[in-house]
Amino acid sequence: MLSRLMNFLRACWLPSSDRYVQPGSDAAGRQDGLLWYKDTGQHLNGEFSMAVVQANSLLEDQSQVESGPLSTLESGPYGTFVGIYDGHGGPETSRYINDHLFQNLKRFTSEQQSMSVDVIRKAYQATEEGFLSVVTKQWPMKPQIAAVGSCCLVGVICGGTLYIANVGDSRAVLGRVMKATGEVLAIQLSSEHNVAIESVRQEMHSLHPDDSRIVVLKHNVWRVKGLIQVSRSIGDIYLKKAEFNREPLYTKFRLREPFKRPILSSEPSISVHELQPHDQFVIFASDGLWEHLSNQEAVDIVQNHPRSGSARRLVKTALQEAAKKREMRYSDLKKIERGVRRHFHDDITVIVVFLDSNLVSRASSARGPSLSVRGRGINIPAKTLAPSMETS
Repeated sequence: MLSRLMNFLRACWLPSSDRYVQPGSDAAGRQDGLLWYKDTGQHLNGEFSMAVVQANSLLEDQSQVESGPLSTLESGPYGTFVGIYDGHGGPETSRYINDHLFQNLKRFTSEQQSMSVDVIRKAYQATEEGFLSVVTKQWPMKPQIAAVGSCCLVGVICGGTLYIANVGDSRAVLGRVMKATGEVLAIQLSSEHNVAIESVRQEMHSLHPDDSRIVVLKHNVWRVKGLIQVSRSIGDIYLKKAEFNREPLYTKFRLREPFKRPILSSEPSISVHELQPHDQFVIFASDGLWEHLSNQEAVDIVQNHPRSGSARRLVKTALQEAAKKREMRYSDLKKIERGVRRHFHDDITVIVVFLDSNLVSRASSARGPSLSVRGRGINIPAKTLAPSMETS
């Protein structure tokens, strides 16, 4: 009786953001060292699984699953929203996206009274403009915020349609059963914007024909202006507006020549997919996962194991691969603290969304219980700017 009372009091005194670590409940996820996970949950169109492992001193990956109304109107539409925001240079941009992108999407969905590519594009644009306002306000006291940015991968399931939007190098992969063989094929749904990809380098050269050094090979890694690997992002204002590429910004971020047009873009690549009964699940993940697993390897892991814990299983497999590459044991890798851990792997976020064809095919007006879950990390007092190994 006394122990129950103590547990109750302890839960009451814990900050609300930390209550999820209480044993015996998976409602808001669990924490195991630097790993946070929610093994299973229910969204409007099926089940989902979610996991985050932290490598940076402050978690730069942010993520969310929202299911229920996709607008502020009672009439809907209803569906599921998935977001993975892989920050670089600090957590400020990814946190901002986590707090504002879905709300922006709901606002534009309400205005148009439906989900569309245009709604998603406008939500990205409003989020970019909102973060620019933050940078403008904070620049005099905190100029380094101009060099903070984030990739932004979004999936929206609404009325049997899956929308995929992306800036940066996170990835969404569909697992589809092939009728003839019963095998599950991995189909990449997202376009990536990383200059390691030759077509992305060509795109940058065509957009900046007067700059022969728009993409530079530095320490055997292709980077835009020798600084960043992604060609599109939210934030990174120092490479979009010249007035923020000057003192007192750190010298390493400042370009020698002023630029007249934005170097990076915040324009998302958006694709639309009509879901079929043989579409089984979608894996959404930051590039930390794809550094260690191929699309097909990830799909096979999900397909060949129980649904519950799918995301955690993918994260664990990636960590085992990271340990193997450094010729160390997985058990030893797990002992390394955040911050130092970034030398071995990146923050990794995975959300696996299972598609129940009976639920997916329902009209977008079909309602269900609302759900809102966010990936978490270890909370420590905020610093002026988070330490980071490199910019994406």
